[in-house]
Amino acid sequence: MDEWSAGAAYERYVGRWSRRVAAAFVDSTVVPPGARWLDVGCGTGALTAAVLAVDEPAAVVGVDAAAPFVAYARRRVADPRATFAVADARALPVADRRFDAVVSGLALNFVPEPARAVAEWRRAAKPGAVVAAYVWDYADGMELMRWFWDAAAVLDPAVAELDEGRRFPLCRPDPLSHLWTDAGLTGVVVRAIQVPTAFAGFDDYWSPFLGGQGPAPGYAARLPEDHLRALRDLLHARLPIAADGSITLTARAWAVRGSVARR
Repeated sequence: MDEWSAGAAYERYVGRWSRRVAAAFVDSTVVPPGARWLDVGCGTGALTAAVLAVDEPAAVVGVDAAAPFVAYARRRVADPRATFAVADARALPVADRRFDAVVSGLALNFVPEPARAVAEWRRAAKPGAVVAAYVWDYADGMELMRWFWDAAAVLDPAVAELDEGRRFPLCRPDPLSHLWTDAGLTGVVVRAIQVPTAFAGFDDYWSPFLGGQGPAPGYAARLPEDHLRALRDLLHARLPIAADGSITLTARAWAVRGSVARR
């Protein structure tokens, strides 16, 4: 179900909201101007773009395992300080102690062996560097997905096993904190980042689920037409739709940061 091949469809589904979270994350991740950043799991380039806009980096290197997303990021982020490459988050093609900040946005849940990945990110960071990431609060605070999975489970109780809130234990503060501490990072802090997600109408909410990008849209893409229509109708009945047709929800992410000890 975890399909990552169409950058434009991903942008419409969740990229438009991830850009808001990325800006808040960078603003709170204190890194001096002129730093070198590594963006692991860069996706369509939302976090790299935020670093370029909010901070004053010397360079940002974005890597992602999905070649179509890397190609999309290259097209979208034209700043010459940004470069992109296809790479595994657990085996980065970079030298030891190279970066002043190693960051990751909304990718860690989808990386096999997260402890190995964070150890690799620490390897790439200089002494004193920041290592930080954020993930959606799939269990509770990412409301647009929470409404979807709760409605889907009414029609098919077995779907609960596909729900990101169950699949990804790292979408909560304590597991994130332990992961960073176990990697040997110091001064570990976890905090919430919450942004509004306002939809002009039901179609603005529903149609991005038909793009096939990510677990929930991947599930929807495989449903028979009558089941998909039933899910759509149930969501329409359940969502808090205002008198003007708009829908106002919120999206929460958990952000974790720590530092590499100075030697």
